[in-house]
Amino acid sequence: MGKIGLGIKAALAAAFMMAAPGSPLVGTAAAESLFARIIRGGQPRVEHGTRNSDKSPIPRETVRYDGPHGKGTIIVNTSERRLYYTLGNGRALKYAVGVGRQGFTWAGTNRVSRKAEWPGWTPPPQMIRREARKGRKLPAHMPGGPNNPLGARALYIGSTLYRIHGTNQPWTVGQAMSSGCIRMANDDVKHLYEQVGVGTKVVVVR
Repeated sequence: MGKIGLGIKAALAAAFMMAAPGSPLVGTAAAESLFARIIRGGQPRVEHGTRNSDKSPIPRETVRYDGPHGKGTIIVNTSERRLYYTLGNGRALKYAVGVGRQGFTWAGTNRVSRKAEWPGWTPPPQMIRREARKGRKLPAHMPGGPNNPLGARALYIGSTLYRIHGTNQPWTVGQAMSSGCIRMANDDVKHLYEQVGVGTKVVVVR
């Protein structure tokens, strides 16, 4: 995508001003087009259904779990593109997630350091510079709301730049196209959000 034209800039400005949680947005289509392209990171667009759907294309389920991690642990398997939340007694909730694209995958153990409903998005400096080299100007901050790339909820992972968060692009769930964050459909991230607290252990494996 080339430089953003004045028309899209105006639409984005309107979206930023009106992006209160749960409120309708002006310029939604233009804003979604910009952020959809940025979030896809050059990956081809995937055909999808209703953009505003909060449901995951891959339903969550309760499964057997006999791994080494105790009750109340979040385990993200990036190669499988699934997130598990252990319930104890040999069971876990299994959710489909979107993960980092090639060059943006990572692994490690940390803790949930913060939780947020309808979080605002502040692009990190390296992302701003990376997109600027492609002729794309990111906003310094985008208020939380239905059009925000972080979706309905966010779980912040330690002091890293990574989060487990919702998305207004549910068709990206189950794919590898983020900049390293773990992406869930809004319905699923709300469900997980209610299960976990600050301090919950997060294990990310490849």
